[in-house]
Amino acid sequence: MRCPLCGHPEDKVIDSRASPTGDAIRRRRECESCAKRFTTYERVEYALPTVVKKDGRREPFDREKLMRSVRVACVKRPVTGEQIESIAARMEQEVHAEGPRELSTVAIGESVMRLLRDLDEVAYVRFASVYRSFQNVEEFAAELRGMKNP
Repeated sequence: MRCPLCGHPEDKVIDSRASPTGDAIRRRRECESCAKRFTTYERVEYALPTVVKKDGRREPFDREKLMRSVRVACVKRPVTGEQIESIAARMEQEVHAEGPRELSTVAIGESVMRLLRDLDEVAYVRFASVYRSFQNVEEFAAELRGMKNP
C-alpha cells in the first residue's frame, strides 16, 4: 500500500479490526518513510451489477458514488460516518442478494430513501429532492405531507 501523503510504498499495520458493519477489515497503517498514519479498508470484491440510469446509460454499481450522495444529504445533520457506511453496506448487500445483472437507479434510490427516512428525516428530504427532481414547491410540499401521513 502506497502512503497517500508521500507515496512511499512501505508501511506497517498498527491495528486491524472488523468495521462496525462487519463487511470489511479496517486497518490503521503507518508510513515507514514519513511516519504519518492512515486508514485502509479491505472488503470482498463482488461481481457488481450494472446500474441502468434514467436516460438509459449503463455503468457499474459504485459504492463510493452512493456514499457521496448520502453524505451530501447528511451534511450538518447528526448522522455519523458509521451510519453512512452502514447504509452503503446494506445497499451493497441488497444489490447482491437480489442477484440481477442489471439494476435501475429507481430501485437503488427508493431503497436509499427508505433507509434515510428511518435514520434522519431531513437527510431523507434532501436526498428525495435531488433523486425525485422536484420541479416546484408543490411537489416538495406533497412529499412532506406524505411523510406526515405514511
